[in-house]
This record gives sequence, C-alpha cells and structure tokens, in this order.
Amino acid sequence: MGLLTRDYETAPCTVEVSHKFDSLHAHVRFDNGAVVHPGDEVLVKGPPVMAPYGEVVIEKREARITRASAVERLWTRMTGNLQFMELCEFSFSEEATL
Repeated sequence: MGLLTRDYETAPCTVEVSHKFDSLHAHVRFDNGAVVHPGDEVLVKGPPVMAPYGEVVIEKREARITRASAVERLWTRMTGNLQFMELCEFSFSEEATL
C-alpha cells in the first residue's frame, strides 16, 4: 500500500438480505477472510439482491475491495470520531411533541 496509491483485490463473498417484520438488514461476509479497514470501499458485483417481504435471501457473489491509501486511511481515522459525534447530537424518543 502506497502513501497515495490505492490497491484493489477481489474476494468471494456471501450476501444476506433479510426483509422480515422483526429483522431488516443486509450483510456481506467475505468467504476468504478478507478484512475491510477504515477508508476502504467495497463493491459487490451483480444486480441488486432483493428479498420479498417475509423472506431472507442468501447469494454467493464476488466483491471488489478498493484499499484506501495511507493518507486516506489516516484522514478517515482522524475525522471519523468527529462525524460520529454529529450523530450523538440527535436523540429519538417515543414521546410526541406538540
């Protein structure tokens, strides 16, 4: 990994999409043990995985991982905490406001 250059790798992955009343999620697991670090980008190849209501769909795909350069990784680590704190300024409650 260079200071300003990006590396690319492909990895087999399993995509799980759940569209149930009690669980609405999408997960990607790399089947070869690849790990994504701060600043990295992942693109799962193929058409979107659509799960009809009440079902869970699991598909095998291939993902392209774009590794962040050293500068991008450092920047992501430095600014990540600030962006997280922006989320903390909001709260959700069950009370209705007038």
